[in-house]
Amino acid sequence: MRRRTLLPRRDFLALGAAATAATLLPARAFADTPTGDKLHGLSAFGDLKYKPDFTHFDYVNVDAPKGGTFNFSPPNWGANQSPQTFNTLNSFVPKGDSPQRMEMCFDSLMVRALDEPDAVYGLIADGVTISDDRNTFTFSLRPQARFHDGTPLAADDVAFTFKLLKDKGHPDYALSLTHLDDAVAKDTHTVELKFSGKQSARTILNVVGFPILSKAFFAANPFDSSQLNPPLGSGAYKVGRWSAGAWIEYERVFDYWGNDLPVNRGQNNFGRIRIEFYQDRAAGFEAFKKGEILYREEFTSRVWATAYDFPAFTAGKVVKHEFPAETVPSMQATAVNQRREQFKDPRVRQAIALCFDFEWTRRNFFYGSYERSQSCFEKSDFRAAGMPTPQELALLEPLRDQLPPETFGEAVTQPPSDGSGRDRKQLSAALKLLAEAGWKRSGDFVVNDKGGRLAAEFLVDDETFVQVYSPWIANMKAIGIDASIRLVDSAQYQLRQSTFDFDLLSAAFNFSATPTRDDLEIFFHSRSAAVSGSRNLSGVASPAVDALIDAVGAAKDRESLTTAMRALDRALRARRDWIPSWYLANHRSAYWDMFGFPEQKPDFGFPVEALWWFDKGKAAKIGKA
Repeated sequence: MRRRTLLPRRDFLALGAAATAATLLPARAFADTPTGDKLHGLSAFGDLKYKPDFTHFDYVNVDAPKGGTFNFSPPNWGANQSPQTFNTLNSFVPKGDSPQRMEMCFDSLMVRALDEPDAVYGLIADGVTISDDRNTFTFSLRPQARFHDGTPLAADDVAFTFKLLKDKGHPDYALSLTHLDDAVAKDTHTVELKFSGKQSARTILNVVGFPILSKAFFAANPFDSSQLNPPLGSGAYKVGRWSAGAWIEYERVFDYWGNDLPVNRGQNNFGRIRIEFYQDRAAGFEAFKKGEILYREEFTSRVWATAYDFPAFTAGKVVKHEFPAETVPSMQATAVNQRREQFKDPRVRQAIALCFDFEWTRRNFFYGSYERSQSCFEKSDFRAAGMPTPQELALLEPLRDQLPPETFGEAVTQPPSDGSGRDRKQLSAALKLLAEAGWKRSGDFVVNDKGGRLAAEFLVDDETFVQVYSPWIANMKAIGIDASIRLVDSAQYQLRQSTFDFDLLSAAFNFSATPTRDDLEIFFHSRSAAVSGSRNLSGVASPAVDALIDAVGAAKDRESLTTAMRALDRALRARRDWIPSWYLANHRSAYWDMFGFPEQKPDFGFPVEALWWFDKGKAAKIGKA
């Protein structure tokens, strides 16, 4: 059971003892990649899997039939998208609630391969050339690229897009473009992206996946969240029918200009993709049982364990299947908002964490299905464990006076409880921490030296979370915290999250398999702490954390990247900026048995709406033809 948020389609060190300031300077972009040559793809480390003459990705079915409708509940989303409602069709601005999967309507310069950790290949661009100083990237655009109205997609549109997203885009886009100096259309089919030299070596892998927008459309329409007017796109789908806040359909563009490109073959198979929006999970599940929704990922353990006994399931029309999760770092945790004075002391944050009895929650709510999360980069090699290695210490030692002492010992973990729901030992430890932080018991509450209570409100947008977090709230009350839960609607939740108007808030995120400095800055860097709409929900603002993020950006190979990420993980866990919660090893998927899908799921992505297809024979057998 979790909220899942996806970064936009970017998807998302053995430095030794000489970990000096010079080490933390930006690495040369793709140091082993030749300059001056036109390249069909880019990868942070090592060779590309696919050669220039590749015909399709290995994980697709190039013979997949086209057509049919896929009505599903997307399990992930990004930027200003919402799973419960929408009031704008602009997915690229900081404000408003837009529908999930608007990104399907827009092409990008390059796209990720889902069976490689960090490789991108040309879509709108048929190639890219890197300058000698590795700060300028020149893209040659395919002359056949078109917007949905038939007008050419030209270099002017690309240059306009990057400038617009830098100045006015959602932080998921704008923060990665901080060090973009200029975007220049050299001619109709050539565009240059010029960076200052302060960018991460791998920034380009993020920005090449950004949607390309129409300059003409936004010359005639405001770039804000005020309109329900579909922006002009160029992708495999376009907006069809919709009802504001209720449902939206994306129609496949049958004469899509990029249908036969190697990066698209075998994908985008459904004739129509429909998304319906529900304010609560129970309503969405009822729609699935009736066949109004055809695919869903199940995030409620009780439902997965006990509720799949409806007629369509017992008749074999609905299938439950667990697909392996992606091998990418993920974080599911509760943000404790350090912008609020009462949460600035890490001992307060640790005390709140000790009030959460995961073992009791797992048994009573999760049917034993979840594991306790400990890391900000769970399910990956970037998860710190044991004592720091010499390579990690080389990064951490220069920052010792800025980091908690726990950073330099065993990696901080959340202690297991006795599973009683009210572990007296842990609650006593929490009360002691509050006292050390200056909060003294006065009647039913703990107060500071001015008599003010320690208040902590948990913000949620689904009744399920009220049930799960209520025992946590009860334990906080037991040690004198004035704790409560506030359930709000989706629009208010989105607004309060983006403006950091909350005390506690839970969220879940996936990072890319090769995290970039830009990815991490959005979550943990001082620069994003005051940027509305950023993912820095805890308000992390630490020069030491910033320096470790720089070390990630400076990594020159996967070994050094892993070292820097583990060092960063140690620091974040010792600071207790987030309270890790739980994770699941697989995708718990349920679907009406009317689809085909590739036998081998790729390791670094699971876009069922792009890779699956409608199977007429299966549909006929269950009366869904």
